[in-house]
Amino acid sequence: MSKITSKPFLLKIAKYTGITLIVILALLFLTPILFADQIKEKIKKTANESLSAELNYSDVSVSFFHHFPSLTLTLTDLNLNGSAPYKNEKFITAKEVSFGIDVVSLIFGKSAKIDQIYLSDSFINVKVSPNGEANYNIYKSKSQDSNPKDSTQTALTLERIEIINSKIIYDDQSTKVHFDAIGFDYLGKGDLSKSLFDLHSKAKIEKLNIIYDNEPYLMNKKVDADLITQINVNSLSFFFQQNNLKINQLPVDFKGKFDFLKDGYNMDFVLKSDDSELYDVFTAFPPKYITWLSKTELKGNTNLLLTLKGKYIASQNIAPDLNFDLKIEDGFINYDDSDFPISDLNFEIKTKVPSLKPNLLIVDAANLSLSVGDDYLKSKFYLEGMNAPIVDAAFKAKIDLAKLNKGLGIPGLTLKGILVGDVKAKGKFDRKNRLFPVANGIIDLKNGFVKTSYYPNPITNIQFKTTIEDKKGTFEDLKFNIKPAQFTFEGNPVFVQAFLNNFNDLHYDVTAKGELDVKKIYKVFSHKGLNLDGFIKADLVLKGKQSDAENGNYNKLNNKGTLEIRDIGINSEFLPQKFIIRDGLFKINQDKILFNNFIASYGQSDFKMNGYLQNAINYATSKNGILKGAFTVSSRYINADEFMFNSTPKTQVSKTENNKSGVIIIPNNFDLQLTANAQKVYFDKLVLENAKGNLKIDNGRITMQQTGFNLIGCHVAMNGNYHAVNTQNANFDYKIKASDFNIKRAYNEIDIFRKMASAAEKAQGIVSLDYQLRGRLTGNMNPVFPSLIGSGTLSVKDIKIRGLKIFNAVSKQTGSESMKNPDVSKVDIKTTIKNNIMTIERFKFKFAGFRPRIEGTTSLDGKLNLRMRLGLPPLGIFGIPLTVTGTQDNPKVKVGRKTEDLEETKDTE
Repeated sequence: MSKITSKPFLLKIAKYTGITLIVILALLFLTPILFADQIKEKIKKTANESLSAELNYSDVSVSFFHHFPSLTLTLTDLNLNGSAPYKNEKFITAKEVSFGIDVVSLIFGKSAKIDQIYLSDSFINVKVSPNGEANYNIYKSKSQDSNPKDSTQTALTLERIEIINSKIIYDDQSTKVHFDAIGFDYLGKGDLSKSLFDLHSKAKIEKLNIIYDNEPYLMNKKVDADLITQINVNSLSFFFQQNNLKINQLPVDFKGKFDFLKDGYNMDFVLKSDDSELYDVFTAFPPKYITWLSKTELKGNTNLLLTLKGKYIASQNIAPDLNFDLKIEDGFINYDDSDFPISDLNFEIKTKVPSLKPNLLIVDAANLSLSVGDDYLKSKFYLEGMNAPIVDAAFKAKIDLAKLNKGLGIPGLTLKGILVGDVKAKGKFDRKNRLFPVANGIIDLKNGFVKTSYYPNPITNIQFKTTIEDKKGTFEDLKFNIKPAQFTFEGNPVFVQAFLNNFNDLHYDVTAKGELDVKKIYKVFSHKGLNLDGFIKADLVLKGKQSDAENGNYNKLNNKGTLEIRDIGINSEFLPQKFIIRDGLFKINQDKILFNNFIASYGQSDFKMNGYLQNAINYATSKNGILKGAFTVSSRYINADEFMFNSTPKTQVSKTENNKSGVIIIPNNFDLQLTANAQKVYFDKLVLENAKGNLKIDNGRITMQQTGFNLIGCHVAMNGNYHAVNTQNANFDYKIKASDFNIKRAYNEIDIFRKMASAAEKAQGIVSLDYQLRGRLTGNMNPVFPSLIGSGTLSVKDIKIRGLKIFNAVSKQTGSESMKNPDVSKVDIKTTIKNNIMTIERFKFKFAGFRPRIEGTTSLDGKLNLRMRLGLPPLGIFGIPLTVTGTQDNPKVKVGRKTEDLEETKDTE
């Protein structure tokens, strides 16, 4: 009986269970279909109301099975642009973005709640401009609304964020911080609908790259993180409570706070790794060390601490304080089972950069010591400041470099030699006040040898013994003694011996002999190489005192020898490009350096020089030393524009940011005479031919004397002066005389003539100019019109004026057609220029029986205030008084004598 009863009961259970499963499956399939349009409409409405950026996607689907059991709306091929100033650049792209929807709220509630977000195969590109403007500010800020919100709007109450196989790039140009996270997986849980919530996160990164100020700090590192972050949405602040990181095998604890301010950030970060193994630290190093690490036995204890605390507000030049501490105790390094392991390795360094300002840098390397058998190395170093640093340093060593090299196994480097050193220095290095740390010591290297993987041949037979002594802590008491220094490279020995003392009045005794291939020896230390095949051959003896050279006591000097150089590049703070000496032979004779047939280039310009420099040693060793000299210089082509100062930093700038130009800078400590001859000179769109003249460069000024050149078919004679006040301002004055030049060619080919004599656009004929002018130039070497002061005469002959608006207006006013296009046989026009006004003295001319007389003023920007008398045929006894006002483009002619003075514009600088 019981069996009969139980059977229908089991059938009922099976029946109802089946019906329930069918209903559930039906709901899983039908719910997305029934509510698809409602969900899509609400998502679209939410995006439009919430986002200020452009959002695009190729398709939308709704399903329970995409992220089962959640009902998810999936956007395929999503593209979301950033906020200003990056509105036209992608902020987020993703293969799929899914939003998990709370089904209960969808069916029974007044609003559909989105409680989950999933991103897969996404690219998140975060950018911050130099002014601190970020592309992630895409969420619209909402003002208080007195009207009740639409009860049907979609609510965002996130509880889960999941990112799969994605890439993140963060490029902050305001802080110079850049990082890449490749192969990024992230899972975050928390009630993100609250204004204050805890976000529990797990993150993995296959490759992490961190770059600061274009310098790589971490490259291709694997990261595993377990984080708890408290987030305050109202105040936009983050509190990192528990953040256990692992960078490769190095465990790191990260805690801190980060607050968004109106115009920047407030941060308090602490990153530390306590009692870590030395081996684990090296796993976080760049990839090239990993191969070395696989063959190396490493032991030792390390402690690492990095803090970044304070506000960062770029607009106010406020930055946080950076501290970095590293300590290694009882270290042991043995590469490839060497017989000479490194033991007793101890290293302790504390670094502070207040307000991220390098000039305030403090480095306290209290201890660096190691042993290789019986050999040892010990040192300490303290540095405070950069401009006039306080120094406390000590170095003591007796070590066989071959043993050290084998124990360390530095990739691609072979060292040999016995190094003995004992040096101490304590005090302030202050060039301005002539202070040098109290110092005493010796460094001695015997039988040195250096070979790298970058060049097949080594530097051998390296010998040097250097002593330093300064008992009083002054430049005057400082002594350097190198006795001797020598090495052999590519079969060529190089020998240098030097004794230098009293750097207030330098006493020098230097001997140098040998040949050196600059490019090849540079390759020994770097695979990058040089663009030049630099070569130096020296045979020099220099002995004397700086004061004797300065005061002309040349008989007390013993400077002689030769220095041959080829393809050597010279960089200078005063020139934007590299000056290259292709070939040259120096001959040293007392205080003079004689130049014999020097061939040089600078950009597109070429030079051949003969002459001499004087007082070169005083110039090189003294801040106030004057470099004197005289040269004859010849050139086939000079591009003067290439000598313009360029104020753009060498660091990388934005592609949209224009480079700032600047005036030509002349060093203050030059006293040079040049006799120059150039076949062709290009300057500010002008082509000068057969340029000749005498130039004097003295105290930051250039004086041109008896300078002449051919321009647009006529000979121009010119004397002048030029002085740069700073990189963006220069003063000039010149006298110029140009005979019989074609006014049409002048207008077409000379930019400054076109600006200052725009009325000559449709004129034809021959003009001569005898003028003097002075004024100021801007950073792009253009004249500042209100600064110009000048006077002179413009002589015209056989001039045909066609279509000039001022004569058209006169013709219309007087009813005379012949006034439209006058032909002028000969007239001298005298003018003066001041405060942006050109004053034209009275001049007369005649044509077609008329005898016009003109005088008055015009402004350099085209305004007119002219008085004119039109003498009538036959003799001009009777005439019509006219005034011409308005502008050159729109002149206004009236009968009468009444005029209004033009307003002067004075140069404020």
